[in-house]
This record gives sequence, structure tokens and C-alpha cells, in this order.
Amino acid sequence: MNFTQLPTPVYVIDEDALEKNLEILCDVQKRTDCKILLAQKAFSCYAFYPLISKYLCGTTASGLYEAKLSHEEFGKENHVYCPAYTESEFEEIAEICDHIVFNSFEQLSKFKQRAKKASLGIRINPEFSTQGGGIYDPCAPHSRLGITKVNFKEELLDGVDGFHVHTLCEQGAEDLIATVKIFENSYGKYFKNLKWLNLGGGHHITKNGYNLELLEGELIRLSQKYGVQIYLEPGEAVALNAGFLHTKVLEIVENGMQIAILDSSAECHMPDVLEMPYRPPLKNSGFAGEKKFTYRLSSRTCLAGDTVGDYSFDSPLKEGDILTFEDMAIYSIVKNNTFNGMPLPAIAAKRGKEYKIIKQFGYADFKGRL
Repeated sequence: MNFTQLPTPVYVIDEDALEKNLEILCDVQKRTDCKILLAQKAFSCYAFYPLISKYLCGTTASGLYEAKLSHEEFGKENHVYCPAYTESEFEEIAEICDHIVFNSFEQLSKFKQRAKKASLGIRINPEFSTQGGGIYDPCAPHSRLGITKVNFKEELLDGVDGFHVHTLCEQGAEDLIATVKIFENSYGKYFKNLKWLNLGGGHHITKNGYNLELLEGELIRLSQKYGVQIYLEPGEAVALNAGFLHTKVLEIVENGMQIAILDSSAECHMPDVLEMPYRPPLKNSGFAGEKKFTYRLSSRTCLAGDTVGDYSFDSPLKEGDILTFEDMAIYSIVKNNTFNGMPLPAIAAKRGKEYKIIKQFGYADFKGRL
């Protein structure tokens, strides 16, 4: 089908853009001998796993369901980390996962005898924040994520093949270098006894201006100095700028300003807009007042604060106009919901100018969750 035949709202994954990101990541692997994994928490549209698996070495999961999805649909290395595993799920996790990372020595001790097939690791909290706090900072005070120095127990490292450290979120190689320096100073004496180091995700590798040379030099240095396999597990970098959310203007109302009611919702279809918060890019728009006509973009839910933000346009909006939010592949599809009985957007793939519907949702998807 072509663009005009798409339903709205609809997430569209641009396979050309996705593949461009994958080529960059694959080249990093080739030049450094590191292994890069897809972090499914950011993007888990498994219809695209056959494409992604051509370039990346595997996936990382945050629990049983993501691990099962990788096992069934990706077919390569299957890594998992969870702050706490449950008794009821661990047997299956141990059966299908190649790497299992534990959040504490207590969890390691509890489960390691039941994970004889997997390579085992522990997550370290280097207690070094490059984000300055916030809900996405694993090194913020009182974080539950990873073992701190005061809780590190050298005598319990038997059976541990690797260390996992994840501190970044949408950051450059410079922040990774700073983090590794602290990590290495505190724990480097143990590295030569390990098989691997996992440097987590949050690396903005495919963003314009990212310092690939700096990243690659550090990965090669660590690998050669300690004789370990290096892993990275970006999510955002895999599908960065490779997705869109097309939405239709249903009505224009006025209350001190022009307000456009859309058939999509920040609360339901792009939750990070309200959680972070952030202002998603919108094609052919500007900030409020930048262009001639300014509108507040809102939704048809009953949540008063369910607005995406204020945007301006060269021409007035009208009923039936299609707006395109950009960078909507990551963290939107995996986090969306059916609050207020809102329908979930369809999912489509785009190659060149051709579109194909991957999946559509209906009432049964809403009812089946309740």
C-alpha cells in the first residue's frame, strides 16, 4: 500500500533507516571484535528480528517474557538481567538463556546451581553518575541496580564469568570512558579472571556526531588488556530515528489557544512524553510561536493532562490532517497501553515508498488484558 492507505494512528518502522543503524553497529563489531546485542526493552517488534539478527549477535532481556521472545524469534545469543528473579520463572530462564546476570550476591547464591548451562555474571554499580540523577540514572543515590563497593564480596566470585555495568542513557563515548575509568580503578584487578565484560546500553552510537573512534579505541583497549569478550547492549541506537507515529486531527477546539484533538494519545501511545517528560519531534513543525500558527496537540482521552505539547505550523491545521511524530520506534510500542479503552495503533513497515501492515489491534486486545 502507499502512505494514503495507512490507517491512523499507526507506528511505521522504516526498514531502510533501521538497516542503516544496523550497518553502523555491525561495523563497530567488525573493527573491535566486540559483540552488540539488541536491548529488547527499547524495541521488541519481532517482525524485524530476521533483519536485525543479520547484523547483531543476539539480544538482552529484562525477564522471562523478553527472553522467551528472543529464544523463539531471534535465534542467537540470549542474555538476561533482572533485579530479582522469581522461583517460578527461573527454571525456564536457565534453560533458554546463554548469559544470566544477577543483581546481588544473594541472588547469585540462590540460583547459580540451577543455571548450569549459562555463563553467569553480576551487575556492578560503579557509583559514578554521568546523568546527574533522575529516573533513568542507575547510579543515583539509593539505586537498587547493581552491587556497590561496600557490598562487593570477593570471596563469592566463584562461578562468575563476567561483570555487567550499565550507567548510560542517550549518552556519548566520553561518558562511557569516564565511567570505565572509575569501574576499572575499583574492580580492574578482577578483570583478568573473567571471560567477559558487558558495558550495558545507553550508548548513542548511531546518533550523528557520536565519537565512534573514541568508543572503538576503548573497546579494543579493554579487550586486549584483559583478554575478555566485550559486550554492548544498546536499544535506542538500534532503532534510533527509524520509526514514526502517524496521527489524524479529529477536531480543533479553542480555550485561550487553538487545541488540536488527535486520534493518538501521549498517555497511551508515547508514554515517555509524560513520564520523562520530553517533547517528541514533529515533522514540518516548530516550537510555539516559531511559525505562524500555534496549536496545543492533545488527545481524545479523558485525562486532562494528556497533551503532547505546543507546536507551530506554517498553515492552519484542519480536521483530517495527518501529523507525523518522529523517532517513535523506541520505547513507544513496548510501553503503550489501552487506558480509557483507547485502541492501540497499528504497526506497519516501510521500504522505500512501499508500506505493509504488520499488525492491527482491536477490542479483543483491550479486553484480553483486563
